[in-house]
Amino acid sequence: MSKATVLGITGAAVGAAMFAFGFVSGSNPVPTTDMAGTASMTRTQVESIVHNYLAANPEILLEMQTALETKQEERQRVSQIDTIRGARDEIFNASYDGVIGNPQGAVTIVEFFDYNCGFCKRALADMETVIQSNPDLRFVLKEFPILGPDSQKAHVVSMAFRNLAPEKYGDFHRELMNGSRANEATAIAAATRLGVEEAALRREMENPQIAQAFAQTYELASRLAITGTPSYVVGDEVVFGALGHAVLEEKLKQVRAAN
Repeated sequence: MSKATVLGITGAAVGAAMFAFGFVSGSNPVPTTDMAGTASMTRTQVESIVHNYLAANPEILLEMQTALETKQEERQRVSQIDTIRGARDEIFNASYDGVIGNPQGAVTIVEFFDYNCGFCKRALADMETVIQSNPDLRFVLKEFPILGPDSQKAHVVSMAFRNLAPEKYGDFHRELMNGSRANEATAIAAATRLGVEEAALRREMENPQIAQAFAQTYELASRLAITGTPSYVVGDEVVFGALGHAVLEEKLKQVRAAN
């Protein structure tokens, strides 16, 4: 637990205690006597009592932290569900996204990825496994370059390639994911090996719709609280991280059971 979190929770605990004792924020009254003849306490006295109690029972801070995290996670989950249901076409059927697997599949996984993300590279095998074991799976790839200029340039090439040769996009994706660091040069080299002329590719890289697609993906990721890669959308759920193909398989089972 961070120092800031501890201070925040401790402050909340003190605040709750002050409220319970009838103190107004910012006040530090002198001792008085209530109608029952019981002496009330100053702010300093209350803070001392709370401090001593928390020092003697530090597990309370952990309980409060767990409760806070649970509440925040639930709030985020509800927000994500609302976003997914309100932007379903943008998430699952955007025209600028690549599709691997069965284009007409009954179930869909959406992955936000960066070509220079080491976890994404390792998760490529998870994608291949779930595609092979689920013939009815559409696997949508949302290009989400967040790891610097090299990634951004490589993804521009990737988007241009997909526009020119969508039937070869899966091969391009696998080649770039299986390679070393992706940048404009390595992405162009992969594209030309797959039969796209460099001149045509460079012209398509200037297509303003590519920048618009990235902007829409960034905005969507923000609404879904996605800040890292890989992240997946399966059904009405966001799955963060390369958790393995078994997790993705389980999420697909849940989607099928709900339909």
